[in-house]
Amino acid sequence: MHTESFIAELQSIVGPNHVLISADDKAPFLTDWRKRFTGKAIAVVMPASTEEVAAIVKCCIAARVPIVTQGGNTGFCGGATPYPSGHEIVLSLKRMNRIRSTDIANQTMTVEAGCILQSIQVAAVETGHLFPLSLGAEGSCMIGGNLATNAGGTNVLRYGNARDLCLGLEVVTAQGEIWHGLKGLRKDNTGYDLRDLFIGSEGTLGIITAAVLKLYPLPLSQWTTLVATNDIPSAIALLGLFQKRAASLLTGFEMMTQESLDLCASHFPQMANPLSNKPPYTILIELSDHESEEHVRLLLEQILETALEDSLVSDAIIASNLSQAQAFWQMREHITLAQAQEGANLKHDITLPLSSLDQFMQSTDALMRSAYPGIRIINFGHLGDGNLHYNIAPPKGVDPHAFNQAEETAIHELVYAQVEQYGGSISAEHGVGQLKLGGLRAHRGAVAHDMMKAIKRALDPDNILNPNKVVSI
Repeated sequence: MHTESFIAELQSIVGPNHVLISADDKAPFLTDWRKRFTGKAIAVVMPASTEEVAAIVKCCIAARVPIVTQGGNTGFCGGATPYPSGHEIVLSLKRMNRIRSTDIANQTMTVEAGCILQSIQVAAVETGHLFPLSLGAEGSCMIGGNLATNAGGTNVLRYGNARDLCLGLEVVTAQGEIWHGLKGLRKDNTGYDLRDLFIGSEGTLGIITAAVLKLYPLPLSQWTTLVATNDIPSAIALLGLFQKRAASLLTGFEMMTQESLDLCASHFPQMANPLSNKPPYTILIELSDHESEEHVRLLLEQILETALEDSLVSDAIIASNLSQAQAFWQMREHITLAQAQEGANLKHDITLPLSSLDQFMQSTDALMRSAYPGIRIINFGHLGDGNLHYNIAPPKGVDPHAFNQAEETAIHELVYAQVEQYGGSISAEHGVGQLKLGGLRAHRGAVAHDMMKAIKRALDPDNILNPNKVVSI
């Protein structure tokens, strides 16, 4: 490959201003959000259309240059970060940010992959609808990345993951062809489900350029409450009570440990837990309804009254207005920001059967504290769907980078062995990327892993799309 002629051809496709080649211009695209992975790239290329993406892929095939597709660069596993070799390009979809159409009768919206998630949410509200995917990074993450990682978030309990919110895709294949799959159909039983194959594949099988998303009627009322529980069994029993009494009105059920909220308050004092006596576990619950505010408020009060009588909760605060409800959610969302301010930490995005969650936490916490005295375990997560963010911070006064460098492998192995023992998954909603590449075969099993590699070879035989992420061939 002749680098100058290769760059000139990319410039002819997207224009000279949209091929970044200087070190300063490329820098923001070469390090992941957590500053855990940093790579190099020949160039950062920013197409404005699906046809330009297809032309870039064909150019890269001819030059034998791999492509790392990137959206908002908010991932946690290095899936959108190039390797240090410097032999790849970064394909940024930030210019492909149009909402192509909204079909009110079909309750769908067709958007390009570079649309910011929050922009889609706002556009849906303007039509009287809800697009329910909600993440802490929604102000900067892009829908293409959300689909590529099958993102979860806080509304999975009611609406499902990103996969459940997508009806159709437009994808550029590893051969530079365009699959026009933008159908807004809820039933289409015509062979293999190609849509679900690309969702969650982290850009290793094809490049998602547009999607048809499901919309829902906008709720007329929402009520949010914080409740205190003493242990995980009580929290799970509380979840069962809400599921039985509120059914589909239950849209959020988030768990936060005392240690996680103490860390949040130490960096953001205005985010201190309003519940008294620092409960071991604080649960954030949201109900959404299409009836009157009085209806859902009364239901919430009745369920909490039962929970208090059954000693499932020791305290509760119902948000009295939208501002207070937002403050409750911000407290939950600021835990991650507090972790970032505290310094590098070891994150585990895992999922477990709810029936095993308490045993997992008790046994894993004990093993961790025995092996690393003074360790800080920052637990929080989407309890309603079994997704636990099991994060490890070093003892106070210990340099985080030095601790992580020395202990990262052993800590990951300990946590993931526990996840296996209790029938869980090592990745709930953040994907595999390069962070969990090495452990995937052992976790999924040889048969499943070999099938995944066979799919990769079939769709991307030249290994041009995001190589050495998710699977290696």
